[in-house]
Amino acid sequence: MAVYTKLNQENIEKILSNYSIGKLEKFEGIEEGIENSNFFILVDKKKYILTIYEKRVKKDDLPFFSNLMTSLNKSSFKCPEPILNKNKNPISNFNDKKLMIVSFIEGRPKINLSPNNCKSIGIETAKMHELTKKLKIQRGNDLSVNSWRKIFDQVKDKCIKIHKDLPKLIEDNLADVEKNWPTNLPKGIIHADLFHDNIFFKENNFSGLIDFYFSCNDFYAFEIAICFNALCFDGPKTNLSFNVTKAKNFIDGYNQIRKISNEEKESIKVLSQGAALRFLLTRVFDSLNTVEGAMVKVKDPMEYLKRLEFHKNAKTHEDYFF
Repeated sequence: MAVYTKLNQENIEKILSNYSIGKLEKFEGIEEGIENSNFFILVDKKKYILTIYEKRVKKDDLPFFSNLMTSLNKSSFKCPEPILNKNKNPISNFNDKKLMIVSFIEGRPKINLSPNNCKSIGIETAKMHELTKKLKIQRGNDLSVNSWRKIFDQVKDKCIKIHKDLPKLIEDNLADVEKNWPTNLPKGIIHADLFHDNIFFKENNFSGLIDFYFSCNDFYAFEIAICFNALCFDGPKTNLSFNVTKAKNFIDGYNQIRKISNEEKESIKVLSQGAALRFLLTRVFDSLNTVEGAMVKVKDPMEYLKRLEFHKNAKTHEDYFF
């Protein structure tokens, strides 16, 4: 989440005039994140999130996102529900940009996850994968392995400003990943961005997933690899270490709902290396291409150097979970 498009009270009231949810009481911009402009709004004592989609989100992808969240809600999965406007459409327009209003998920992210928290995230991730098997909607992963070299080419000459060894480190890992990337693993719709700030807990119990704007069709095991990178490294940024207990708990929870195959286990090293590379590259790109005047926190790409070092040195899936 972030704020690029600035809205005042009059703007939001004009947007709400196209909905039947009531009168605006309060609003504020949400600074965290990097993709879209997000606002917390209170309308007739009910909380909502208003999202204005910026350049990186394609308007043609919005029906996929809204259909996915609506379908998950119908199956009682805990995530935001798109609110229909007066035209019975979840997607509206404002000043040549698309927007959506969704229900508010109570709770907050936990930065310090316990092994039990990781187990519950594994359970919920597998539930989502099982539920989306039935959906006929499709969206390719714009940030899959085929896109990473193109991103690297855009930052190759500048990323030395961030760290002198970054160009070589990225090239070495990218060559590994491109050579060893799997081609035939079980796949379906994944969230593709399951970081702490997109996973909510209330009183230490899972309360929902948010921010589905990277969701796409890809390997289920790639989702697991993203979670390992996002949730299972502990310590200071410059000296992160992989927490095998958290990873094992995640897998134990996941396996309660959907058993991972031997082929998925064998691919977890390269998938985890690739996931680390994907987030390193997009963070490098964003740190070198900040938008002047935007209310946004750019995430530190350097957190991913220790992750990549661990993945490159891992031998088998047993280095991740026993």
